[in-house]
Amino acid sequence: MAARSYTFSYAIMRAPGISVARGLRAIDTGAPDLDRFRTHHESYVEALKSTGAKVTVLEPLEEFPDAVFVEDTALCLPEGAVVMRPGALSRLGEAAAMAPILREFYDEVLEIEGPGFIEGGDILTTEREILVGRSARTDADGVAELRRLVSRWGYRVREVETPEGVLHFKTDCSLLDEETILATERLAASGCFEGYRVILTGEDEEAAANAIRFNDLVLMPAGFPKTAERIARAGYEIREIGNTEAAKLDGGMSCLSLRFSPGK
Repeated sequence: MAARSYTFSYAIMRAPGISVARGLRAIDTGAPDLDRFRTHHESYVEALKSTGAKVTVLEPLEEFPDAVFVEDTALCLPEGAVVMRPGALSRLGEAAAMAPILREFYDEVLEIEGPGFIEGGDILTTEREILVGRSARTDADGVAELRRLVSRWGYRVREVETPEGVLHFKTDCSLLDEETILATERLAASGCFEGYRVILTGEDEEAAANAIRFNDLVLMPAGFPKTAERIARAGYEIREIGNTEAAKLDGGMSCLSLRFSPGK
């Protein structure tokens, strides 16, 4: 039976808009180059399509500069989707805009109503559990509400801590298969992945930790040769995608897509 945590038939992405230059960022390293961002985004779409998945690319939402990072708006599971409540208040409208789109794919779409906050970038779904990292964007109330909602589908939610100074839990980790996590040394040292096999990012390549396993491919940001070698040596097929412009807005591979197989 195919692993539900990384076997997908659909993905939703949103094209970067002109307003992306005003997107949130922890450190200002300059505005992203829109043309280069669009080129990288198109390469990402083609990589997903190459696995046989159907990819829906939504039009930009110019009123929401960060809307290209669709992962933060929802958690997509085989049984249903949960619309998030982003901890960055300027992004609440992104989640609201995603809800009707998800209803085109799912019979059951639930919503985090608050008062807590939670973003998809803090959620790592494995075959055995859903790991949620507390962060500046995800609080205890948000985790508790998610736990209540997904319990109807039989999921176990485990709350963990995101390292200080790290935006999202998945900034520092990603799923490679049923038993394997790619992670930074600082996150792995917390012990949150006990029971999993952990592949560490290469020295000074922490930004490579945010990758995605999508069907037979591991999509990772280009420019991290030591980490790419470690992943390839472990037997995974890699597709490197340019991510320099998304990175200026604290974005990585997982942030740019919602990945799912409804009803599986």
